[in-house]
Amino acid sequence: MRLKNFNVDYGSKVFRSFSDISRIRIMNILYNRKESCIADLELILNFTQTKTSRHVNYLKNQNLLNMKYVNQFIFYSIREEALDLIDQIFKLLEKDKQLEKDLEIYDIMNSNRELSKNKLEILKNK
Repeated sequence: MRLKNFNVDYGSKVFRSFSDISRIRIMNILYNRKESCIADLELILNFTQTKTSRHVNYLKNQNLLNMKYVNQFIFYSIREEALDLIDQIFKLLEKDKQLEKDLEIYDIMNSNRELSKNKLEILKNK
């Protein structure tokens, strides 16, 4: 369900969430790559675990993020209700060099992970 009735209270939560560069970078990854866990965000953004967790918790408390448990990891994604507004924000920021670099690092890390999984699978089947 997308945001149907935008109001000042909800808008202020979103805009406060986007008032910090660290949170913008986290939201950019989640917006463009759909989901991530704290450990991956930490590596991509070169943040400490504490800083990453603090900002993700802030976004979660503003009702902007969903959580999904997979084994010992928690994967975060953007709540569907917020996507319309966030889509407009990231259209304005689509050429930002730092945000582009963060996505590039995400893609490299994900590609390396897939290569490792395939290599382990090949070794296992020998």
